[in-house]
Amino acid sequence: MAATNKYPPADRTSFKCDLMGFREAHSLAKTLVKKIKDSGYLPDIIIAIGRGGYVPARFVCDFLLFDDLTTIKIEHYKRAADIQETAKLKFPLSVDIHGKKILVVDDVTDTGKTLSLAVEYLKCLKPAEIKTAVLQHKICSDFVPDYYAKKIVKWRWIVYPWAAYEDLAGFTEKIIGKRTLTPQQICNEFDACYSITIKQSDLIEILEDLNERGSIECIDDKENILWRKANVSK
Repeated sequence: MAATNKYPPADRTSFKCDLMGFREAHSLAKTLVKKIKDSGYLPDIIIAIGRGGYVPARFVCDFLLFDDLTTIKIEHYKRAADIQETAKLKFPLSVDIHGKKILVVDDVTDTGKTLSLAVEYLKCLKPAEIKTAVLQHKICSDFVPDYYAKKIVKWRWIVYPWAAYEDLAGFTEKIIGKRTLTPQQICNEFDACYSITIKQSDLIEILEDLNERGSIECIDDKENILWRKANVSK
């Protein structure tokens, strides 16, 4: 039996991805909230970790019929599974949580560094209690949240619907790299490298946006429309 791949791949240019729709995310949030309710925990304030935790936290508030939602922003992962060496707090909390019971919500635990930093930072603000919740918990994470809707045993990159376009744009840039490719070749690479099936019409929209941003450029060689990284000599 093949060993289960519990950890992120060392090669970040090719790995399996799961594309999640809003319906599945909504269902996971409902499962998550049931676990929170069953535990008897009643927060005074819910804190979303931006940006991945914005939508999950709003779902949690909805199912809890809860009003007091605020946020902090921590940067660790960027688009398309690119990762910074350390997690960094970019936007701190803007409200007083002294003596309050806190629920911190994010989309997923991967390395665990984002939630670890969040809890470390929030403890300095002297709340009464901190609990953490995510939609999906990968067992490779060094941080285990108090609540999660689903455990991910075999590592893969999860493309959430609130970050799908920017992830696909990031993967497009990775696929092109230093090469010059047709849209069909890029579509084929999406399937081969990331197990993602992408419509050519959707890809063209991404390519045009990246072109407008100056990241890639289009070449018309009369037979094919080709795409390459901007400012790369022929």
